Amino acid sequence: MIIVRNLSKTYPPDTRVLQRISFQADEGELIALLGASGSGKTTFFKCLMLKEKWDEGQYIYDGKDITSINGWEKLMLRKQWAFLEEKPSLNGKKTALKNVLSALLFKKSWLRFLTNTVSEDDHLEAMDYLDKVGLLEKAHEPVDKLSGGEKQRVAICKAMIKGAKVIYADEPVSGLDPEAASRIMEDLQMIARKNKLVIFCSLHQVELAEKFGSRIWGLSEGRLTVDIAGRRLTQREKQLIF
Repeated sequence: MIIVRNLSKTYPPDTRVLQRISFQADEGELIALLGASGSGKTTFFKCLMLKEKWDEGQYIYDGKDITSINGWEKLMLRKQWAFLEEKPSLNGKKTALKNVLSALLFKKSWLRFLTNTVSEDDHLEAMDYLDKVGLLEKAHEPVDKLSGGEKQRVAICKAMIKGAKVIYADEPVSGLDPEAASRIMEDLQMIARKNKLVIFCSLHQVELAEKFGSRIWGLSEGRLTVDIAGRRLTQREKQLIF
């Protein structure tokens, strides 16, 4: 569970980007974040990932107040969080399988880390995750040969195999065709429900938010103007966001 109270962020000299945002996010939720360009979505994610300093506000994560934790505690927490970019950060020359296996490095002993040793269990676990997102047959394909949607699903596998409890997906379906975009959103929806994760997903496409979001948030001029259960938005709600 994540609880945020009165999150505010200002960039010098006096540009107010986020204004007193409060919410609660629970396990199993896929929260679709809508907002026009410049509404503060990216800064919002950075603040939640503790990559940007807050001006004010309280942050409770997994029952613990983490508002004023030190640098080491932040580093430990970030291991539980994953960030999915619009263009996934993958090694194009390596196979999908090897890209997923690379996410296990931080879990290994120092000896296995230094020697880059992969166990049979690691291999089977990675293949299992690729199977979950329908990429088992592409496991040994170089990532450069995969489609945009397939690359995004490899990135999702990397997040899951690391044991992420919270996933921040920043425009994960931008530039994808409608079929691939729907498949990615289905994957994220399934992952959130089955693994009891919290997934924040920023989107431009209202229809995808309505179809796949368990909740829909609207961000406008740094304010959370809409917070509803996933459903069709009314015209008034759209106007509040855009």
